[in-house]
Amino acid sequence: MFRYTPLALLCSAALVTTLSGCGQQNTATEKTTEVKAAPAESLNLWPELKSPLANKDTEQKVQQLLSAMTIEQKVAQLIQPDIRWMTVEDMRQYGFGSYLNGGGAYPNDNKNSTAADWVALAQAYYDAGVDSTKDGSSIPPIWGTDAVHGHNNVIGATVFPHNIGLGAANNAQLVEAIGKATAAEVAATGINWIFAPTVAVARDDRWGRSYESYSEDPTVVKELGAALVKGIQGNVGSDFMQSGRLIATAKHYLGDGGTENGKDQGNTLTNEADLVRLHAQGYISSLDAGVQTVMASFNSWHGEKMHGNHYLLTTVLKERMGFDGLVVGDWNGHGQLPGCTNNSCAAAINAGVDILMAPEDGKALYTNTLAQAKAGEISAARLDDAVSRILRVKIRAGLFEHGNPAQSALAGKAELIGHADHQAIAAQAVRESLVLLKNNAQLLPLAPKQKVLVTGDGADNIGKQSGGWTLTWQGTGNVNADFPNGRSIYSGIQQQVEAAQGTVELSADGSYQQKPDVAIVVIGENPYAEFDGDIRTLDYQAGKNTDLELLKKLKAEGIPVVTVFLKGRPLWVNPELNQSDAFVAAWLPGTAGQAVAEVLFKTAAGEIQHDFKGKLPFSWPKTADQTPLNQDDTNYAPLFALGYGLTYQDKTTVANDLSEQINSAQSTNNDSLSLFERRPASGYSLILQDEAGVVTVTGNKAKSADQSLNLAAVNWQKQEDALLLDWAANSKAKLVLQAAVPLDASGYSQLVVDMKWNAAPTAAVTLAQSCGSGCGGTLNLAELIGSKAAGQWHKVVIDLSCFASKGAALNHLQQPFVLHSEAAYQLSISNIRLTPATATADLSCATH
Repeated sequence: MFRYTPLALLCSAALVTTLSGCGQQNTATEKTTEVKAAPAESLNLWPELKSPLANKDTEQKVQQLLSAMTIEQKVAQLIQPDIRWMTVEDMRQYGFGSYLNGGGAYPNDNKNSTAADWVALAQAYYDAGVDSTKDGSSIPPIWGTDAVHGHNNVIGATVFPHNIGLGAANNAQLVEAIGKATAAEVAATGINWIFAPTVAVARDDRWGRSYESYSEDPTVVKELGAALVKGIQGNVGSDFMQSGRLIATAKHYLGDGGTENGKDQGNTLTNEADLVRLHAQGYISSLDAGVQTVMASFNSWHGEKMHGNHYLLTTVLKERMGFDGLVVGDWNGHGQLPGCTNNSCAAAINAGVDILMAPEDGKALYTNTLAQAKAGEISAARLDDAVSRILRVKIRAGLFEHGNPAQSALAGKAELIGHADHQAIAAQAVRESLVLLKNNAQLLPLAPKQKVLVTGDGADNIGKQSGGWTLTWQGTGNVNADFPNGRSIYSGIQQQVEAAQGTVELSADGSYQQKPDVAIVVIGENPYAEFDGDIRTLDYQAGKNTDLELLKKLKAEGIPVVTVFLKGRPLWVNPELNQSDAFVAAWLPGTAGQAVAEVLFKTAAGEIQHDFKGKLPFSWPKTADQTPLNQDDTNYAPLFALGYGLTYQDKTTVANDLSEQINSAQSTNNDSLSLFERRPASGYSLILQDEAGVVTVTGNKAKSADQSLNLAAVNWQKQEDALLLDWAANSKAKLVLQAAVPLDASGYSQLVVDMKWNAAPTAAVTLAQSCGSGCGGTLNLAELIGSKAAGQWHKVVIDLSCFASKGAALNHLQQPFVLHSEAAYQLSISNIRLTPATATADLSCATH
């Protein structure tokens, strides 16, 4: 249950009358604290636990297997590659103990892979893994996947609300049912390990993974995290690891939700007592529930990376808290340790990481780790401990008895993917997660027999309502057709209204043919994942608030407005609240969008279908710079307190004069405009264009229609933060950044893009800006590229006046970035942006 302090209740009571009188939160601007030494270790702060799964017969089997293994076979168990960089023959040769498909990884690189395709790949890897002809080992591998809100990598799967919505519902029984349904759909694809639940306690909503947290309240996280573990694995002593139950993972250990300024992979500076009180509670309950694996976090604690923290990984987790399962690292997290690289890191193993997640570098990491084990840099005792833990998990999961997961009772049952029963659970979760923040004059629930306008870019957009970690890693590049079992919010409204003989009109921009009786406006954040979602301010649409303009337009026309807000965290929306008669926090509801309408509308007979049940799992900010904002902070003064949420029985009025003043120092409306940073900015799309047609880039790999240009996401400073472009000879294909609405770039002076190449070009490499047919300017970068060192990243700065002098109308750019090579060539790019004239240009129109 939620915890409420007297101050929280006092401020909540003040809110519903005047929304004033609760002292304001400190609003100091973002700062970076100097890294401090870790506090003194206090082992007695941690609970002393015992594994609920300890079993003498299991330990005998572990020792029997271990005693027969060579050092080469043992090291192979520690390495976990990704299916994109590991072949079936690699598995046969090395006998890797596990493997994964990261977000956006599919069999045959095909986003539309069927359940049968997934099972076929699982079968192939399993057969190779138990084939002892090359590595001498027949120990079965396990396959891990980020099924964090349903089996979200698979077309047609049920996509449940993200954790923040489940925290608003706060129904442990429902969360357990979601875990069981997710496990069934994952099992249907031949996979046996789920990297969930996330049991982070987000303490700064600017963190890009806030939606993966159930709540800022550790008691909520503690209960719901354990519930998902039970749903995935089954309950210890009854149906644990029975048919359809899979291996679960508590992540990310430890303190990932408490980093300074909400920076993903950042530094957590809390003391040890608060580390236990706030951030460890979900692990304590997950261990009690028998969770078999724990994932180490990217973040640091007082400057020490968790992947290298022996005290927390080994002394606390494994010894004090009795965890006898395995610790898996996160995506190349070991490579962030001092003295380590992605393909060499004994320090992480020695600290207590049992499996190193090495998506691209598994073979090199195996070779180096083997050498370190033979040289004693990794002791024989530590190696045996790590392998014992891996074997223990595999034995408990029944891999040695039941054999191939691709031949399990549920494998290949395509009917389980998006099963009607699972969709019903998802719909219930959506209904219970909705939080009613405002309902002036009791506008809701709506009568369905009236003229209803549905607008906003989230209204008919299943991808947007599902958020990150949906079909692709970032959740971007998806269209409604990618969700054959999904329903948009609009489709549910349409069904409700038309069934009652009302009329409904869908409009992206708020225009209409006939003036409506009410407008439902669905707006919110676009999908993101991990550090891509980090923000500097909680101001929604800072500096470019097109959604606010839409709301103002409707209000000015005298239309009652219901705002449905999609987002992965509370955001400062005072202006939007002022323009809304009713305001619903819908979080990221997933594929059951129709369930939103089931709460908003009465039946045709005028009865309430479902009341609002959701309560805020996070405090809602009163100001845009009110960060961090948590219930136990000094001078706690939210706009809406933790646990707030109206029902249809409440007659509360929320004032329409909330302060719209914002501290400009906190605004993200700086002097530069990002067009592409890992993905196109909102309102832009990335396409490959040639004479054969246009291919929209929706994942981490793409080919032009004529097959002459290959695109692949590659790693530069972070995971998949750059694009590698590979042109064939005589290619006509171009990489194009397309604007949905023509861009006015006249207020900027320079185009800046990060580039890398391995050789000087042998022909023209052109960069263009297009303002329509017969309008645009093209520059040849070949000379510039040839003048800079190959094999290095360079910041290339180009004066926009160069394009203007060639004919580009800077105030009407439809394609602000068009790149082409006239010869076979490889070029990597990242971070396309427009800036004022603050840097010396590499190309200026005076010299070009």
